[in-house]
Amino acid sequence: MSAPRRRRLIAGALTLTAALTASACSGGGDAPAADTNTITFVSRLFGTAPDPKGEMQQAIEKFLGKKIQVTWVPNAEYSDKLNVMLASDKIPQVVDVDPHMPAFVKSAQAGAFWDLTDKLDKYPNLKPADERTGLNSSINGKIYGFYRMRPLLRSAIVIRKDWLKKLGLEEPKTVDDLYEIAKAFTEKDPDGNGKNDTYGLVIPKWPGNYATASPYDVIETWFGAPNGWGERDGKVVPGFDTPEFLEANRWLKKMVDGGMVNPDFATLDAAKWNEPFHQNKGGMIIDVNIRSRQVLDLFKEDDPENYGDKVTMVGNLARSDGKKFSYPFTGYNDVLAISKQSVRTDAELDNVLKTLDKLATKEGQVLLQNGIEGRNFKVENGDTAALINEDDPAVKTIQDNVDDAFTQLSTKGTIDIGGIAYQRVPSGEPYKNMLKLQKELVAEDLKTAVHNVGLPVVSPTAVAKGALLDTIIPDARIKYLSGTFSEDQLKAEIKRWYDSGGTQVTAEVNDLVSKLGQ
Repeated sequence: MSAPRRRRLIAGALTLTAALTASACSGGGDAPAADTNTITFVSRLFGTAPDPKGEMQQAIEKFLGKKIQVTWVPNAEYSDKLNVMLASDKIPQVVDVDPHMPAFVKSAQAGAFWDLTDKLDKYPNLKPADERTGLNSSINGKIYGFYRMRPLLRSAIVIRKDWLKKLGLEEPKTVDDLYEIAKAFTEKDPDGNGKNDTYGLVIPKWPGNYATASPYDVIETWFGAPNGWGERDGKVVPGFDTPEFLEANRWLKKMVDGGMVNPDFATLDAAKWNEPFHQNKGGMIIDVNIRSRQVLDLFKEDDPENYGDKVTMVGNLARSDGKKFSYPFTGYNDVLAISKQSVRTDAELDNVLKTLDKLATKEGQVLLQNGIEGRNFKVENGDTAALINEDDPAVKTIQDNVDDAFTQLSTKGTIDIGGIAYQRVPSGEPYKNMLKLQKELVAEDLKTAVHNVGLPVVSPTAVAKGALLDTIIPDARIKYLSGTFSEDQLKAEIKRWYDSGGTQVTAEVNDLVSKLGQ
C-alpha cells in the first residue's frame, strides 16, 4: 500500500546480478550435478540493486557459508517478468512470489514447485510462526512457500494533529466522528491561510483490485461488510454483495460530494499519497500504520524541532451503533517458493531448506533487515537498530540498500511487526512515541479483526477468469463514488460479476472452504 522513500522505483530495465545456474534448466537427458554451494533467487526490487560483490552480499555469503545469486526485478515489472519466467525453463531455486498469483497457482498445482506442507517440521525456523498466516498464505491448505512476515493488522488513520488542535477537535472513535472531522477540515480553514483549499481525507488511485486493503475496503469493513469473503446465513459470500457494502459507499460518496475527499482521488498517483497531507491540503489518510513514520520524515525535514506536533494516529473506527469491526491484513507479503525444476531431488531440497533455515535465524534476519552491526547500525535498548552516523550519506545509502533489496529475502521481519530482527526506528522521541502508539492500537484492534475466510482458497474459475472478474467491482465502485454510476448501476455490475463467472467462483469458494482442515 505504502510508497516510502525506500520503495521508490528506479527507472530502467530488469537488473540481473548474476546469470542463473545451469541446474535451472529442464528437459531430457542427464541433469548436470547440482551446485550445492550456490543458492539462486529471483526477487522483487524496490530502489537500486545491490552490488553482488558488495559489502552486504559478502556478509550474507560469509554467514551462510554459501554463495547467493539473485535476479533482482523492479517491482513494477515483477508480475510480467515472473509470468514469463514461470513459463520458461530458467526458474531459480528460490522464488519470491504472491502465493495466489494465478500463474504460480497453476504451476504449483501442476507440480512445478515443492509441496512443503509436511516437510517444514525438520526446519524449526521455517515453520509457520502463526497458524492463521500460514493458512492465509497456502493454496487450499497446502504450503508451497514459507511466508514473508508482515503484521496481521496494520490498518490505521494518520491525522494532522495540529489541525485537530487548531479546530478544538478530539481524535475520532466512530465513523460519525470521522465524517465531522473531515467536514471541519474542509470548511474551517485548518491551515489558517484564509483560503478554501483543504479537504478532510486523501485517497489515491488504488493499484489493487477489490479486497486489497484499499481505504475503500477498510471503510466497508468498519460498516460491517465481510473482509473479502465472509459467512452469511451459513454460506460464504463476497463482501461486496452485502447491505453494509452499499451503506459504506453511500457514506463515502456523501463525503466525496461534499468536497471532503481530494477531487483527484480516482487519478492521484499512489506514490504521491503523502504530498497533500504534508503540503497542507488533506488532513487524514486511511492506510497502514507505518505511514505515520513516513509523514513524520517529511515534517522533520521542514522543522527538526517541532515535527512531532504535526502527526497523530488512531486505529480502526466503530460504526454508528458502537460495534467495531477492524480490518486485518493477510499477515504475509509474498512467500519464498522452491522450484522443482532447479531443485530436483530430496537431497537438493534439504540443502536449500537448511540454508534458508539458517537465514531465518535471528542472526540471519538481523543481517537482512538491519545490516551489519557496528557498520550500519548499533543496538539500543536491546530491541532497536539505530543508524550509525545517521546523517552520513554513505552510511544511509548502505542502509537503504539493506531495506530496499535484501529485506526481500527475509521471512521473520522486525520486532515491531512481530518478528525477530531489531526494529528500525530513527532517533527522535516522536518516532518512538509513534511506535509505542502503533503497538497499542494493533493490540486493541486485533480483538475485533474481521478475517477473510476465503483467503486460503483459490477458485479455479477465479484463476481462469480473473482478468475479467477482478476489475468489475473496483471499477464500478470508483464510478459510483465519482458520480458516473447510480446505485442501481453499481448493483447491476455486482450482478454482472455473478453472471460473468462469479456464481461459479462463489460455489467453488464455498466448497474449498468447507474442505479446509480435512
